[in-house]
Parts: sequence; structure tokens; C-alpha cells
Amino acid sequence: MMKWIPVVLTLFLAACSSDAKKTYYQLPTLNPSATVSAPVVTGGGLTNAGGLTPANQPRRLWISQVNVADFLNSSSSGLVYQTNDVQYVMAANNVWASPLDQQLQQTLQTYLSRDLPNWVVSSQQASDDNQEEISVNVTGFHGRHDGRAVISGSWTLTKDGQASQHYFSTVLKQDEDGYDALVRTLATGWKQQVDAMALQITGSVN
Repeated sequence: MMKWIPVVLTLFLAACSSDAKKTYYQLPTLNPSATVSAPVVTGGGLTNAGGLTPANQPRRLWISQVNVADFLNSSSSGLVYQTNDVQYVMAANNVWASPLDQQLQQTLQTYLSRDLPNWVVSSQQASDDNQEEISVNVTGFHGRHDGRAVISGSWTLTKDGQASQHYFSTVLKQDEDGYDALVRTLATGWKQQVDAMALQITGSVN
């Protein structure tokens, strides 16, 4: 079990000091693959590095939004730690380097682009309706008093005006104590959930 009680006490003591140094965290991208080249239109039709033709144009997926629960994405952007079944604390000096929802959306696009090589995954809506849409709602992305990281939420896939909703929840044990290990564990859990999303997306559109 992680020795989080001294860490929590340190948080409160550090919050009282104006000279406390902040540590900034960015979610790492785990095992990135080569970027998939987007198709381009030429005089002879739709082509790209893979030789796509109009008959087998890549599917398009629009990431319309990634929402994060308010307690995880407040203006102070501190990492969140759950002290018991009903109490949460926010770190004063261990904070996200950029808003958490932005980090999650960026890594979501990176992982889906890797997992769906014959798709064009974008955070921009296409000019026509020939695309699927995914939106994600993250309700848990924090550490816990028993030395585990919690990742939970739901996502919705919309195709041809029909929406299907899916839920995800995972709890991973940290290998080490501290915020560095917490962020790495959260990143691992997020990657696992996105990989599962990709499998469900391909299964739902076949």
C-alpha cells in the first residue's frame, strides 16, 4: 500500500507556502506508431500512400468532444487524489501542464489514429455527413488511497444518426509511490480504454 498519508500532509503544508515549487505533468504517449498519411485528391481520383481509390475510401471519425468532470478539470489543474470513499483532495503544487481535457483528447486522437489505420481520425468536423462521431465523458482520472489509479467514464459513437453508448471503468495498481508513477499509471489505463474503444468501433461498423 502506498504511503499516501505523508504525501497528503505535505500537500497541505506546501499549499501554505507561497514559495512552494510547482511540478507540471503531461500525459506520455505510449508506444506511438508511425503516423497514418491522410488521403489526398488528385486528378485521377482519391489516392494516398496506400493506393486508396474511391471504391475503398477510408472511413472518417470525428472526435467531437472530450468532457472531463469538473473536479478533475478545475482552474487550478491539480492532480486529484481520493482519500476515502467520499473525500477527494487536489494537489496544490503537482498540476497538469495543460488542461486535462486537452491532454486526453490529444492522446485519444493519437491512439485511435494508430489503432484505426484505414480511418481518418480528426478533431475537426467534416464538411459533409459522411463520418462517424465519437464523444467521450471522463468521470474518473485520479489516484486512490490504496495505491491505485482510477479511469472511468463513457463514450458515444454516432453513425448515420444512430447513437450507441458505452461505459468504461478500470482500476490499476501503481508500481511505485508518488505522482510520477500515478501519471504513468493513468496514462496506461487511458491507453487501454482507447484501444478497447477502437475494437468496439471497428466491430460496430463492419
